[in-house]
Amino acid sequence: EVHLVESGGGLVQPGESLTLSCAASGFLFASYDMSWFRQAAGKRLEWVSTIDISGGTGYAESVKGRFTISRDNAKNTLYLRMTSLKPEDTAVYYCRKGMTRGQGTQVTVSS
Repeated sequence: EVHLVESGGGLVQPGESLTLSCAASGFLFASYDMSWFRQAAGKRLEWVSTIDISGGTGYAESVKGRFTISRDNAKNTLYLRMTSLKPEDTAVYYCRKGMTRGQGTQVTVSS
């Protein structure tokens, strides 16, 4: 059974940084593209970033240059390093393998 557990969210001020983690189990992590999505209150789920099995990455325009996705296949863990955070980054962040996602971790950016 695929299991994804996000962590690392919290309350930060604008301009600060956070690193999210997603611990994966139940599948061969290194063999799958992995993604981060987010959902702000009252809004649709939004794609944030994807990393493929070769380490190639893609980002939404809204986070390009500020967020960095990475993976550690030895630890079965996906990361999202978020810098220069803005209030509009406030959302629940989910990691996803295909259509499977974890429970999410809340990120709140507020002064």
